[in-house]
Amino acid sequence: MEMQLDPMKDDLPLMANTSHMLVKHYVLDLDVDFKSQVIEGTIVLFLETGSRYRKASSIGKEGCQSHLNKICETGTSEPCRVSVSNASVFSSEVECSDFAVCSEGEKDTSDKNGNHSNKEQASEISGSKNCCDTESHGNKDFLLVLDCCDLSVLKVEEVDIAAVSGIEKFAMSAELIDVSKELENLRNQIVHKLVTLPSDRCQEQLYYYTCCSQAPGCGELEFTAGSWSLEIRKPGVQTPADFPHAIRIQYKTRPDGRSVTWTTDQSGRPCVYTMGSPINNRALFPCQEPPIALSTWQASVRASAGFVVLMSGENSADPVQLQEGIMSWYYYVTMPMPASTFTIAVGCWQEVKRQCFTAAIQTEDEFSVPFSQADFRWHKESCGHMEYPCRFRNPAATLQRVIPYRVFAPLCLMERCEEHLLQLIPQCLSAAYSTLGTHPFCRLDVLIVPSNFSSLGMASPHIIFLSQSVLPGGNHLCGTRLCHEIAHSWFGLAIGARDWTEEWISEGSATFLEDVFWAKAQQQLSHDEGKEQQELKALLRWRRLRDEVQNSEEELQVLRPHKESTGEVSESGASVVKHGLKAEKIFMQVHYLKGYFLLRSLASTLGEASYLASLRKFVHKFHGQLVLSQDFLSMLLEDIPEQKEQARTRLGLTVESISQNWLDTSGIPKSALKPQIRKPLLEEGETWKECKLVQQVSAEVTKWIQANKRIRKSSKKKRKQDEVVFQKLLPDQLVLLLEYLLEEKTLCPRTLQRLEKTYQLHDQDAEVRHRWCELVVKHKYVPGYGDVEKFLREDQAMGVYLYGELMVNEDAKQQELAYRCFSVAQEQMDMSSAKVVAEMLF
Repeated sequence: MEMQLDPMKDDLPLMANTSHMLVKHYVLDLDVDFKSQVIEGTIVLFLETGSRYRKASSIGKEGCQSHLNKICETGTSEPCRVSVSNASVFSSEVECSDFAVCSEGEKDTSDKNGNHSNKEQASEISGSKNCCDTESHGNKDFLLVLDCCDLSVLKVEEVDIAAVSGIEKFAMSAELIDVSKELENLRNQIVHKLVTLPSDRCQEQLYYYTCCSQAPGCGELEFTAGSWSLEIRKPGVQTPADFPHAIRIQYKTRPDGRSVTWTTDQSGRPCVYTMGSPINNRALFPCQEPPIALSTWQASVRASAGFVVLMSGENSADPVQLQEGIMSWYYYVTMPMPASTFTIAVGCWQEVKRQCFTAAIQTEDEFSVPFSQADFRWHKESCGHMEYPCRFRNPAATLQRVIPYRVFAPLCLMERCEEHLLQLIPQCLSAAYSTLGTHPFCRLDVLIVPSNFSSLGMASPHIIFLSQSVLPGGNHLCGTRLCHEIAHSWFGLAIGARDWTEEWISEGSATFLEDVFWAKAQQQLSHDEGKEQQELKALLRWRRLRDEVQNSEEELQVLRPHKESTGEVSESGASVVKHGLKAEKIFMQVHYLKGYFLLRSLASTLGEASYLASLRKFVHKFHGQLVLSQDFLSMLLEDIPEQKEQARTRLGLTVESISQNWLDTSGIPKSALKPQIRKPLLEEGETWKECKLVQQVSAEVTKWIQANKRIRKSSKKKRKQDEVVFQKLLPDQLVLLLEYLLEEKTLCPRTLQRLEKTYQLHDQDAEVRHRWCELVVKHKYVPGYGDVEKFLREDQAMGVYLYGELMVNEDAKQQELAYRCFSVAQEQMDMSSAKVVAEMLF
């Protein structure tokens, strides 16, 4: 299947020809310069031929070893003597101008965006048409295509890994083929042996990756940097098997690159971080973006002293001083992951600690683990993923309730983090373990990111970003969001979607599990109280889904936009992420909410205990792998107990019916089941109103409506205080209360004043304050404009659509407020947020 990819549309092109070659490991060596707002350095790629081009190889070991001996005798390079913990490929003293030197006889062909090419003419890129081989394209050269944009690529070269001291151990057992190309085949076969080392030799593997990344170059490669990709060619090489399997790319990012954001933290200090861009990491380093390209990585990052480098890595890096004022940080990952999950944050973060804080070590009695004996027999089964040091096969890891964790934040937020976040992490981690079992990752860092972060949270391997918006107002929002991001360790990271358009699998699962985790994390909560909270939450989500469906494009409401073609790619491996670049999509929650209600419906049908047992089984079977909707749903349905099989047939519960009703259509799902048997989701919203917490809210709403009528009727001279006593409400109850009051046509200023005072709304969590701001805007309550301005400034992750509400009333004061807030925040906003707000205002 060939695709013509148009980067000007809303679809995100994935250009890498992963069917031809796969990156197995990245070695990054980077310098972070806050003055120029540039990250520069090198990345070394270790490649294997893709599934379409693998071929058997055999040759006598004697010829291989004799040639390697000749290389070693000539002393081509100095032996590698670097320890893995302090790996550093190039000195931080290297200047940018050193990278930009063109080879003799060539001219600098950098374009106005800083892209370079050492080819005379750039080629058009459409899918895989230039990824040539002798079988289908005559004698044209093969092109390696990487996903890349907003980068200045300065040099690409083959790496002479055969010159590394000690590497002969891999060549001795290498099986080479073409003796006429001994050296080229030698290098490629060494890479093959290196990337396929067994998992119990992972530290040795990392060491040799480091050594090889330091090896000298042995010839520049031609390259062309386009709008969305980097094409690399070696003249005369016509197949992926003969293409160099270890290449080094020198490059630098651009200050306006879309993968990272340069900003200041809440204490006014400079920082840079990957903020979950729609284009992922291709503006941070050239890579293969398709999920199928699972790889490991290691990175050495240098920054000025005083900065802390946090990254998705298995180790808690200890900085090493290279020279006065320069520190180096080293991280690595041995579990193959998509390159899109790589995360970095560099800033003057402070680690939040509490003296004598021991909650991270829970006793066996504090948290029960309701696993059946059947759950544990899965540990005896072999894993289905490619080989890596898997925690699911490590007896000690399977018993680890709370993995080691750290919390980082700007200086001014450390006290809040210590008060709430620090104590919540072990509770939430333990609750997750008691639900799903083994933590897929060995440690966790949590970072409070700058106020321009466009989400409440983002999970990556070994690190979670949280918005500052989760900190005020007690534990509730902080705890629930933390549970959501922790759930992504299993659904979204350890198990990924083979097609990015199927984000409902990870987001729907994380939203459903968020409630389960949080109920367990609140240790004083009874089972019935937990269920009441979940019913209330279901009603709030139902109302949000209903509103979003009414106010969004239908095509953006479809969970599986490619339908039966989901997961298909072109002949080269290229594809598109439908609507991947649509700015407003990142603010939509339809994938979270429809996915959540689908899973809630299945849990109700199967019984929650059976459903959670099925999730644990799914995790053990598919961790370390990529899945499609049908994989997920098939296993859940296959795991229905025999006694319920007849009910499944009677209800029409099949993968096909679920796909038709939930995944492939827009709007509110009717049901996962036959509509004549099970109530449609539209009607289920009414049943949630019967739960005790919702009824309490309804009673309070009635009091407020009556109080508002009395206040409006009373004269200005006669303002006797109403004797009505209002009940204390939970945060989610307050959200529902304010949503119900938003449906009232008129609330007078004195009612709003009393409402704010009764519940101290300016001190509540961000979800509550957002509804309060909506009330202020709707009723033009001028004393509350300060709360709106503060919300737009400090809670950018949630305030985008408040701009639209300020504009729609056509009130001069409100519009002036919107313009003023946007003018202050615009420069620090992420690009998608700024674009959406600008369209509302101008």
